[in-house]
Amino acid sequence: MKINAFADVSLRAMMVLAAAPDGGLLTTQSIADAVGTPYNHVSKAMANLRELGMIDVERGRNGGSRISGAGRSATVGQLLRQLDTRQDPADCVAAGGNCPLIAECHLRSALARAREAFYRELDDIVIASLPTSRQMTPVFQAIGLRPGL
Repeated sequence: MKINAFADVSLRAMMVLAAAPDGGLLTTQSIADAVGTPYNHVSKAMANLRELGMIDVERGRNGGSRISGAGRSATVGQLLRQLDTRQDPADCVAAGGNCPLIAECHLRSALARAREAFYRELDDIVIASLPTSRQMTPVFQAIGLRPGL
């Protein structure tokens, strides 16, 4: 199973925010630098995470984002389900329209079950538990923050 680039960026942004001390605000630019992803991509991910209630945002000169209470308890499986907008795990389309095998297709339901099993496997992993100090210290230093923020 493979997650899409948007979900990948969203998970990495959540990990950076989870590693920031409570109350620490990070700008979208600093998060983009920390995860090595263009600002525009991270900005879209941050807007979506805000809509999902995973982060809180403070606007203004000293504003930024921080992980919310819901974000602190969110699991990888839970977030990936929310970010997955595909109806079917397979593209059941042929050159002339729908796949001619679609009427009695058992593959689609098997793939849907496999996708759910993938998410279930990730349901026990809390996103906030993933980043470690050893992992995040050089990341925060690279973006100009003290390791302890």
